[in-house]
Amino acid sequence: MTDRISGSVFKQMVLFGAACITLERETINDLNVFPVPDGDTGTNMSLTIQTAAAELKKNQPVSVSDAASITASALLRGARGNSGVILSLLFRGISKHLKGMNEADGVQLAAAMKEGVATAYSAVMKPAEGTVLTVSRLAADRAAQAAQECNSVEYVLQEAIRTGLETLDETIEMNPVLKKAGVVDAGGKGYLVILDGMLRALRGEAIPEVNEAKAEGKADFSAISQEEITFTFDTVFIVRKWENTSIEPLRAYLSTIGDSLVIGEDDEAFKVHVHTDIPGNALTEAQKYGTLELAKIENMRTQYDAVAAGQKAQSTDDLDQIEQELEAGEEPEHAPAEKRYGFLAVCAGEGLATAFRDLGVDRIVSGGQTMNPSTEAILQEVNRTPSEVVFVLPNNKNIIMAAQQCVGLTDKEVIVVPTATVPQGIAAMMNADPDCEDPQALADAMTEAAAAVTTAQVTYAARNSDFDGFAISEGDYLALEDGKLFGTDRSIEPLLQKLAEDAAGRNAEFVTIFFGEDVTEEEAQKAEVVFTQACPDAEISVLAGGQPVYYYIVSIE
Repeated sequence: MTDRISGSVFKQMVLFGAACITLERETINDLNVFPVPDGDTGTNMSLTIQTAAAELKKNQPVSVSDAASITASALLRGARGNSGVILSLLFRGISKHLKGMNEADGVQLAAAMKEGVATAYSAVMKPAEGTVLTVSRLAADRAAQAAQECNSVEYVLQEAIRTGLETLDETIEMNPVLKKAGVVDAGGKGYLVILDGMLRALRGEAIPEVNEAKAEGKADFSAISQEEITFTFDTVFIVRKWENTSIEPLRAYLSTIGDSLVIGEDDEAFKVHVHTDIPGNALTEAQKYGTLELAKIENMRTQYDAVAAGQKAQSTDDLDQIEQELEAGEEPEHAPAEKRYGFLAVCAGEGLATAFRDLGVDRIVSGGQTMNPSTEAILQEVNRTPSEVVFVLPNNKNIIMAAQQCVGLTDKEVIVVPTATVPQGIAAMMNADPDCEDPQALADAMTEAAAAVTTAQVTYAARNSDFDGFAISEGDYLALEDGKLFGTDRSIEPLLQKLAEDAAGRNAEFVTIFFGEDVTEEEAQKAEVVFTQACPDAEISVLAGGQPVYYYIVSIE
């Protein structure tokens, strides 16, 4: 039994835990009760801890203090979503207690886990029972008891996990929503998966392999001639396919415009590799079968020419470096303060980004539902905002905590206005007075304005669910109002009608309809008519938001 751990052992423990939660990511995602597509718990926790794994792989920490510090720092900056932030806080507390230690025994690890729980609880304004906080707290309590029974890291971790699993089962009874859905807490499950991986590392098990998508093989240009390259562009893309969709017609089409065609497919998505002269046509045709998620296009002829000239063949792997080189000197990583106040907004969709810029927002972080940006991504744009004080509008309840972690990570004063939706963010910006001398007073005014807006949204169900009295099937259309389920239907029109009637009942004076990337202008105009007829005295505006996931985002004032 392992009694003490060093820095190198702690590193292996975190790497093992990261691999385990990545493998269990979808299982944890499936525990999410709310059927709306979002940056799910498993995904956010996995992406968060992978940032720590990546950083640890670059280092060889000798002391447990250094290993814990590297882990906590990476987690803080890589935190995504509320679950990722809480995970980073648990490890931040662990790092705080282990500071200065070369090794740690069972008593010290247990105390570090208790410190982690205290750090997480202090950062959550209204801790709820039946969550990862409950699971981690009772697991840490048992760890402290176990350390008195046997001062061994392995025993302490083993007992913490055992109690954690018992608590996890009880979360169904602690939380009414979980009880109705018949599932345990996703965040608690994710945390225990990581701890179990750390314990397995201590026991000397082989770290599991994570089957990430393999990079496409590069062409061996030394073995071919320019004439042998029949088609110019090596094209690879991934599409999340529509339900019950056969892609055989796409396979037949792609065979007519290229060669070297390989298509991998599972129940949810397909990946295409094809050489063609018209990659745009391939991508356009593929979108008839689902939603394009990722694409890579490389010019094999120019790559061949580079290799033939003894140069490095440029590929999409070089894009980040090229982008940095192009931006060098144009956009500093840390913009000097040119004014007192600056504003940063998180949103997805060029139309929404334009709306925020028109209202005076300096920087945009691309993100929202299904793609919660990390603390690091938000911090980068905070530093690029040319002001002393930066007001951050998360515009999504699952991004607020990640934004709040930026406080103290920069010399700029960061104030997070806790906007949970895009309409709230827009209302906040419309009430942002740059002449206000007190930044907190300005933040309070923006928060108050945001709270006065009703937000309606129309999206789809990502999973089957029995939620708030609605029996929901995957693929159903959902209407939300201020984050709560308002209605569900097999078509959008009845939901828009109900939302319009509700707006009329609220005596709406202003209604702004942002239509998403999957909605045509003609469809948006029909939605405008529905609201105009229901609210004849209100001022109705329709704007192309271009947002993914949500067909419509409606601001009602």
